[in-house]
Parts: sequence; C-alpha cells; structure tokens
Amino acid sequence: MLYAIILVVQLLVTVVMGLYFWRALRRSKAAESPAARWDSKAEMDKIRQMRTVRLNMPLNEQVRPRDFSAIIGQEAGIGALKAILCGPNPQHVILYGPPGVGKTCAARLVLEEAKKRSDSPFLKDAPFVEMDATCARFDERAIADPLIGSVHDPIYQGAGQLGMAGVPQPKPGAVTKAHGGVLFLDEIGELHPMQMNKLLKVLEDRKVMLESAYYSPGDRNVPGHIHDIFKNGLPADFRLVGATTRSPEEISPALRSRCMEVFFRPLTAAETARIAKNAAKAAGCAMEAGCADFIGAYSPGGRDAANLTQVAAGIALSKGRHEIRQGDVESVLRAGSYVKRPDKRLAGGMRVGRVHGLAVLGANLGQVLPIEAVAFEKSGERSGGSPEWKATGIVDTERLNAGSRTMVRRSTAAGALENVRSVLRQSGLPIDRFDLHIDFPGGLPVDGPSAGVAMAIAAYSALTKQPVSGSMAVTGELGLGGEVLPVGGVPAKVAAALEGGAQLVLVPCENYEESFASEPRIKPIARFAEALQLFLEEGAEEGCPAPHGFAAEAPFLAAEPN
Repeated sequence: MLYAIILVVQLLVTVVMGLYFWRALRRSKAAESPAARWDSKAEMDKIRQMRTVRLNMPLNEQVRPRDFSAIIGQEAGIGALKAILCGPNPQHVILYGPPGVGKTCAARLVLEEAKKRSDSPFLKDAPFVEMDATCARFDERAIADPLIGSVHDPIYQGAGQLGMAGVPQPKPGAVTKAHGGVLFLDEIGELHPMQMNKLLKVLEDRKVMLESAYYSPGDRNVPGHIHDIFKNGLPADFRLVGATTRSPEEISPALRSRCMEVFFRPLTAAETARIAKNAAKAAGCAMEAGCADFIGAYSPGGRDAANLTQVAAGIALSKGRHEIRQGDVESVLRAGSYVKRPDKRLAGGMRVGRVHGLAVLGANLGQVLPIEAVAFEKSGERSGGSPEWKATGIVDTERLNAGSRTMVRRSTAAGALENVRSVLRQSGLPIDRFDLHIDFPGGLPVDGPSAGVAMAIAAYSALTKQPVSGSMAVTGELGLGGEVLPVGGVPAKVAAALEGGAQLVLVPCENYEESFASEPRIKPIARFAEALQLFLEEGAEEGCPAPHGFAAEAPFLAAEPN
C-alpha cells in the first residue's frame, strides 16, 4: 500500500512539473514569436521587393570571356596555366599581370577544362572559391577568419543552443570550402603577413587545425563531429591560384617557393581595340572608322576599354545615335584621367646621339626606351677642369613594398654611366675634352644597368658626331672590359621592339633563347664593339661623312681583346 502511495505522489509531482514547464514554454513563445514572425515577414517582403529591381549588366561584365578564345592576347599564359592545373598532379600557381587582362576568367575556365580530363584529380563538382585577399581581414582574437576558419566560442553572442551548452562551434573558412577544387585568391600580395603564414601552413598540411579554450575532449555534451574536427582538423586539400598586380619581388618568398609562376602580359593597343569593338556590339552600337583604335590607344586593359566604350555609347545614345564617334570618346577622355599609351614606334633613319634602348615596366611589360646624348667640347675656364658627365630623366630612388616592409633602392642607371666612360676611355677617344649629357626623355622609371650598351652607343655617337641607326634597339649591361652582360625581361623587351617596327634587336648572348631563332631580326651580341659596328653600318651604307675630330674607327672596332 505504501509503495502505491509513493508511486501516485511521484506521478503527481511529475505531472505538475511538466505542466509548469509547458506553460512557461508557451508564455515564452507567446511573448517572442509574434513579434519575431512579424519582423521576419516584413524583412522578407523588403528583400523580395529589392530582388525584383534589376539594372542592366555593365558592359565589362557582358564582354567577360566565356571561353578561351574570348581571352585576348594571353595564349602563352593560358597554355602554361593548363599545363599546371590540368594534369594528374596539379600545382599551386601565382598569376602576375596588370588588371583587366583575364586572370580570373582564365583560372575559372582552366578548372572547367581540368574537370573534363580523365587523369585529373578534380571531380566533376570541384568548387571554384573566389576571394579577395584585401577582404580577408585578420582578427587577433580569432573570432572570425573568413579565409582559414575560426571557432565560435560559447561566450560570444549568437552561439545558439550548442553555445548555451558550452560547446565551441568550428566555422569553416574559404580554404575548407575550396576542398577538392581551386581557391582563387585575388590580390594575394595584399594578404596580411599573419594570414599569409596561416595559409602557408594549410598548404603544407592540407588541413586546418582549430583550437579553443572551451573545448574538452572528455565532454560528453560535445557532438561527435565537433570532437572529430578538433582532433583531425577540417579538410583543406585544394589548389591555390593567387593573382596579383605586384612584381614577384614583392611577394612572400615562402609562398613563391610553393607555387609555380605564370605571367599574363599587358594587352597591346590593337587588342584593347578589339575588346572595345566587342563592347560596342554588346551595347547595340556601331563604331565610326578608327574609333576602336582611338579607344585602344587610351586603354591599358580590357576593363578600361569596355568602360570607356560604355560611357561613349551613353553619350551617343543621348544624342539619338547608335554609332559611337571619336568626338564621343574625346568627351569621355576630357572628363576622365585617361593617359595615352607611350608611343613604341622606333624613329628610324640615322641620327647623332639618338639610340633606342629597351626597358621593362610593371608586370612583364616591355617598352622602347629612347635615349639622347649630346657632347660639348670644353673651352675657356672649363678647358682645364674635369669633364662633367651626367644622366637625366631617370629615377634616382625607388620605393618598394615587400610585404610588411618598405625598401628604398637607389637606381643603378646613373652608375652605368661610369662604366660607359671607362669603356670609351679604353677605346682611345679623348673623352676628357668633352662634357656629356645623356637624357631619358618621357619620364620612364629607368632602373638597372640594362641600358648600359645603349648609353655607350649614344655617347660614342655624340662624341664622334657619327650618326647611328634609328631602326635598331639594344639591351644589355656594359662590362668594364666591353663585354655585354645578361639582363632581365628580355622576351618582353624583344616583343616591344618588334611591335615598334625594329629592323634589328640586339640582345646579350646569354639571354638569347631558342624561340628567337625563328625571328631573323633578333641577333645575339657578346661585346660592345659588335653592337656599335651594327649601329654604324647603316650609316656607312648610306654614305654618311666620317666622324669629325676623331679617328674614323675606334681602336676597339679593329681588334678584340684575347
């Protein structure tokens, strides 16, 4: 009997407590749910209304490449990227190049191409996760890390039911979302150094290890999948494709050592003109003859060409025309900060003290570098003093951003002038009787000794009054013994010279590539004497007068040292 009474009492207590918590739960829902439902419905109505409003797609998005044939001028870069990602062992890669040349589109298309390969490890559903490194904020408290991933600890707002139970919750980042596919990290050179170090660790381990002071391996309230994450990490086996407009020297050496490197070259004026034509067609407008070339002359990249065309098309349509005219483009140029591309055409003919050197600007952009020299014979009070040799138009110092550091480097172009003086002195020329002024017109950022040979030819021409060819270009460092030393960026320099109409391009023997053999206009040189002789030969063939005041031939032209 006593046992039955106890059972009845327990049952009553259980029912009473159950009713109490049930009524408390109903009161809680009655207090919160109606307002929450009303707020949610109102916000959802706003979002649906916003989604009904759509603007026309900008032209630069309409002309975005959908296949490889639409990526203009990057055949070599795309070929290299395919070789890196489409094989059985894809590698991490960094893409260098100016903005608007197709780096992002190429990476997307190459992944789609890789998915079709039977020997590729990328599955049919391999993700392409795109992220801008400038938006990958670094939080010292590790509350949120959109790139690597983080842990939502119970103490933070919005921890949810698991947080209320004291359970830390891992939040995957972009590296985990890209597992099995490609993580495209744009502007990777802007990544915070701490984030860069974390990324390098992930590339090495192919997983993300997370930590939390609130995690206890023996806590039975923690779900099994969270135990597994803290024990084994989040998977992050992907291939990194980083893109940057910076130069390789500004990228972390540790990252570069883990990645292949591909350079996307700048677009030529003719190529941006083609993009302008495609943009005009997408806008439903025709173009006046020569208008596309005019736009190309002011557009360094495809995005610039599309934007300029879109605004010019708007001007034409506002005037009731469906044809873009040069006047429309000129109106846009006056309103914007557009700068015309430097003229790469060689002057041609024979001139005294005028030589075309070659330079590299930015990411693999070759540039014809005009060099002018003039010599003045000293007289009066200056006749007994030391000669004054100076170079102008160069960058004396250059500020380089190298990750978290900033370096200031002095230009070595001015120092190359001292080598020129020493070599010409060995030739027997009475250089002490003359002051010499060498100028690099145009304000180009000349640096490095690669203009040494061109400077020496210009100086020799000015000192001897001997005209030299204006249809040739040369690059190379000048050694003190008259040898031509190797320099960097030769393929880009050669491409710029040939595009500018050079009849002959002289490069150091050590920079001569097998691919140059098919182009007879590219000639390797080992010594300064060879280069000078070639620049003088055109003048000799045209019957130019012998040099005034010096021997007709410099001694080093007649014989080479042993």
